[in-house]
Amino acid sequence: MSRAEISAPDGEPEPGAGRRVSRRTAALVAAPACATVLVVAGVRLTAELTRAPTPAERAQAAAAEPAGRYRTWPAGRIFPAGLPYRLGQASAETARRVGIGPDTRCETAVDDAFARTLTARGCRAALRATYLDQAQGLAVTVGVVVFPDERTAREAVAFFPSGRPGPGLRALPLAGSVAARFGDAARQASTAAQRGPYVVAATAGYADGRPAMRGSLADAAELAPQLVQGVLRPLTAPAAVSCGTREWRC
Repeated sequence: MSRAEISAPDGEPEPGAGRRVSRRTAALVAAPACATVLVVAGVRLTAELTRAPTPAERAQAAAAEPAGRYRTWPAGRIFPAGLPYRLGQASAETARRVGIGPDTRCETAVDDAFARTLTARGCRAALRATYLDQAQGLAVTVGVVVFPDERTAREAVAFFPSGRPGPGLRALPLAGSVAARFGDAARQASTAAQRGPYVVAATAGYADGRPAMRGSLADAAELAPQLVQGVLRPLTAPAAVSCGTREWRC
C-alpha cells in the first residue's frame, strides 16, 4: 500500500518561509545603518587626527619637552659660548666657554666615591663644559646631570657638595687651553641646583691648577652659582609650542 502524500493547501506559506523573509528584510534594513555607523566613526577619527591640539594638550607637551633637551639640543646650546656674571660690586662680566667634554657617562663625570650615589638614582647622562672668567684666572667646570624624573633629581642634589670642593663633580681640563692644568686638585668651591630632571653642578678654582687652599676662594664661590643658573634656567624653561615647525607635530 502506497503512502499518501498530502500537499499544503493553496495559498498557505511553506513552514519557515516567513522567517526567511523576515531575516532577509532585517538584513536589508540593517546594512544601511551599519554603513552609516562606519561613516560616522570614520569622520570622527579623521577629525581627531587632524584637529588642532587643545590648550591642555599644548600645556602637557610644553611641560614634557624640556626633559629631552639634553638629547635634542646641540651641546653649544646647553652650554652657551658666554655666560654673564657679576662679582661683588664690580661691573657685569662674561665667562667664556673653553670647551665641552665628549664623555657623557655619569661615572666618569664625578669622583669615584660619588658615582654610586648617582647611578643608584638612575643617572642617565652627565655633560660637562669648562668656562674661564673674563680675567682668565678662574676656571669653572659646569656639569648637567640627567635623572629619570624630578623626584630622583631632587633626591640626588642633596648629595652634591656645597662650598667644599668634593667629592662631587670632577674638573674638566682642556688640552691646549688656559684651563689645561685645571684638574681635580685645583677645585676650591662647588655648588649645585636642581629643576625638573636636571641637576646642574659646578666646581671652580684657579685656571693654572694651583691646588686648593684652606677655605674656599671667595670669587670662585661667588662665580660658580651664577654659571649654574645661567645653564639651568634656559635648559628647564617651559617650551613654546609652535605647530608646523620641525620640533612639533600638531
